[in-house]
Amino acid sequence: MEQKTMTIEQVNRALANKRKWEKAKKILANVFIYFVLALMYAPLVYITIYSFTGSKTTGMWSGFTFDNYITLFDSNNMIGQKIWSAVGNTALVALTSAAISTVLGTLGAIGIFYLRKKWMKNTMDFVTQIPVVNAEIVTAVSLCVLFVICAKAFGMQRSFFTLVIGHVVLSIPYVVMSVQPKLEQMDPALYEAAMDLGATQTQSLFKVIIPDIVPGILSGFLLSITLSLDDYVITAFTKPTVGGFDTISTYVDAVTKKAGLPTQLRAFTAILFAVILIVMIVMNIKSAQNAKKYKEKGDK
Repeated sequence: MEQKTMTIEQVNRALANKRKWEKAKKILANVFIYFVLALMYAPLVYITIYSFTGSKTTGMWSGFTFDNYITLFDSNNMIGQKIWSAVGNTALVALTSAAISTVLGTLGAIGIFYLRKKWMKNTMDFVTQIPVVNAEIVTAVSLCVLFVICAKAFGMQRSFFTLVIGHVVLSIPYVVMSVQPKLEQMDPALYEAAMDLGATQTQSLFKVIIPDIVPGILSGFLLSITLSLDDYVITAFTKPTVGGFDTISTYVDAVTKKAGLPTQLRAFTAILFAVILIVMIVMNIKSAQNAKKYKEKGDK
C-alpha cells in the first residue's frame, strides 16, 4: 500500500513538472515572437515618431511639428517633388514590368505544363527555378554587361526600357511558379473536351484554361509588383544613366550618401506604413467576416 502511494505521488510530481515545462516553453515562445516583432516594427515606429519633429538628425527631438508632412506635399519644395517623382517612377516600372511578366510567365507556365516529354518538362522547371535561388547581384551584373555590349554594338544606352527588362527577368520565374500549381489542379479533360467540341487552340486557351487559372495569374501579378517595388540591386544596374531617373530605392540610396535622410522622407515612410497597416487591417476584417459567413452557411 505504501509502495502504491509513493508511485501515485511520483506520477503527480511528474505531471506537475511536465506542466511547468510546457508553461515555460510557451512563455519562451511568446518572448521570442515578441522579440522578433519588436525587431521588425521598432524601426518603423521610431521613424514615425521622429517624422513629427523638424530636427534634421534622427534621434534628436526639436519640438512637435507637421512641417515635414506639409513640405512633403508642397509643390514648391524640391525634396518633396523628387520623392513623389521617385514614387511615380517606381509605380510605373512596377506596373509595366508586372504586366509583361504576367503575360510571359503565364504563357511560359502553360507551355511547360503541356510539354509531352518528361525530361524536357523537368529541364524547363529546373531552368525556371535557377533565377529564384540565384543571387540577385549575379543577375544584375549579367544584365549590366549585356546592356554595355548592346550599347557598344547598337548604340543602345540604358533607359526605361532596359530597367523594365531587368524587372521582367526578375519577376517571370515567380509568375511561372504561381501559375503552375493552378494548372496542376485543373482537370486536363476540359481542354480536350473543348477541342473535341470544335474550339480552336486559341479559343480553348482563353475560354477554358485561363479562366481556370486566374487566381494563380493574379497572385503572380501581385508578386511581380511587390518584387519590383522592393528591388534595388537590379534597378541600380539597369536604370537610365542620364536624365536623373530614380525609383524610391535608388533615390533613398543616393540622397542618404550625400546629406543623410531628408526629414520629408520620414513623413513619407510614416504615411506608407500607415496606409499598408490600414489595408492589412481591412483585409483581415473582411477575411474574418467572409469566414464567419461561410461557417454560418455550413452550420445551416
